[in-house]
Amino acid sequence: MSDKPHSFDTLAVHAGAAPDPATGARITPIYQTTAFAFNDADHAARLFGLQEFGNIYTRIMNPTQDVLEKRVAALEGGTAALAAASGHGAQLLVLHNLMQPGTEIIAARQLYGGSVNQLGHSIKNFGWSVKWADVEDPASFEALVNDNTRAIFIESIANPAGLVTDIEAIARVAEQAGVPLIVDNTMATPYLCRPFDHGANIITHSLTKFLGGHGNSMGGILIDGGNFDWMASDKFPMLSQPNDSYHGMVIGDVFGEAFGHIAFAIAARVLSLRDLGPCIAPMNAFLILNGIETLPLRMQRHCENALTVAKWLDADDRIDWVSYAGLPGSANNALAQKYTPKGPGSVFSFGLKDGFESGKKLVNNVKLFTHLANLGDTRSLIIHPASTTHSQLDEDALKKAGAGPEVIRVSVGIEDASDLIADIDQALG
Repeated sequence: MSDKPHSFDTLAVHAGAAPDPATGARITPIYQTTAFAFNDADHAARLFGLQEFGNIYTRIMNPTQDVLEKRVAALEGGTAALAAASGHGAQLLVLHNLMQPGTEIIAARQLYGGSVNQLGHSIKNFGWSVKWADVEDPASFEALVNDNTRAIFIESIANPAGLVTDIEAIARVAEQAGVPLIVDNTMATPYLCRPFDHGANIITHSLTKFLGGHGNSMGGILIDGGNFDWMASDKFPMLSQPNDSYHGMVIGDVFGEAFGHIAFAIAARVLSLRDLGPCIAPMNAFLILNGIETLPLRMQRHCENALTVAKWLDADDRIDWVSYAGLPGSANNALAQKYTPKGPGSVFSFGLKDGFESGKKLVNNVKLFTHLANLGDTRSLIIHPASTTHSQLDEDALKKAGAGPEVIRVSVGIEDASDLIADIDQALG
């Protein structure tokens, strides 16, 4: 056996998995159970005291989930991961470990509409707040840092505009501020971009999208980069101070000391997931695992098709503009070549010359594209963000988010590109 590290394509198939020790099953089984038997009283005590890792209850951990977490951590180059019921669930688990009442997160305003809503409204109930920066101006993040800042949150490729983010520039701001940089890598996947290589500390994904890839299962995940010193300040008491719910455990009750480079992932599991409860279903973990096996093949085709469709749109007189970083003329093309050299994904937006009503007409007339609120499917998808995913925003906020009234977002699938172009052409009329 060679000691050479396995390639990405090989890890996508094998990382975290082995034949089932009980049955020899080659595919990771669906462990459809709520709880797991203990060997004896001492074994149970060690598990509950975090002196030994193992399965207790599926709300906290499940063997199918465990393989999924190890696979995604390997693909991202992280130290550990924690799967959740959805991408929003994973983001909530991240914030729960970082934030205290009165603290703030700085976030790019160019985000998925659901994340804008989660950060702009829902987290207020926890006593947390958000400040918005411009992903096209890294200095705008620095200007917002203060003593209450606890994290910076960006997307590697912004949804819906398809902008490639200058991760390194914003990572420098986070490092100077002494807070972690969280990168939602859903749109790029680790096949196209590895944020840890550019200074990120925590990565999140909606597994529902490209990693699962088939539109059949919900899931989210956080990945610990193992590269942030949680003990460097008192900003993160859940990691740097004794935790009452594990007081006196033999291994130590300060997570940053006890677990080192996997401390964040462990705390997210046994403090946040344990008590908030957004666990992933074993069946969904199984389906997403199988989707990941073809991730490299699918992402190649996604990117090839997206570039072909974007070029056609860019040349069509009915289209006002196309925002796809893969186009040579895009202002974002240089960042795409740096951060996503294999291609800037398959989700992008374009503007119709006739505005809002023309956008509604297009999504109503497509036949091959499906009009729905998702992305990252093998099938091509289309949506008019201003009337759907970003409809909670006012006109000014829509424009700042890259979701103005004329904007159409597409998630280009793996069908034949000529068929996709023909569908858009007939729908435009």
